[in-house]
Amino acid sequence: MQDIVAILAAMAEPTRLAAMRLLWDGDEHCVCELMRRIDASQSRMSRHMGALKSAGLVVDRRDAQWVRYRVNPALPPATRAIVEAVMAALPLANREAA
Repeated sequence: MQDIVAILAAMAEPTRLAAMRLLWDGDEHCVCELMRRIDASQSRMSRHMGALKSAGLVVDRRDAQWVRYRVNPALPPATRAIVEAVMAALPLANREAA
């Protein structure tokens, strides 16, 4: 139960939800792209990505001066189902904006 609360809490913040929406396409995205598409500063984006990483939802990879993020490929099936349900519940306009 605690894991579910941590996952939902991580995704409850609008910037983190927007980042997950972008990452949910299955691709890897650099933090610079996330910053640009979400209109967030580097420090704000890093803080929010750290929260998603702590919740186990994303993994990162350093590529020279960039950090690239993607959905954690090792998400347990129950966690993946929770995230899928959240993504499906987003209004269609919000899903297309990502």
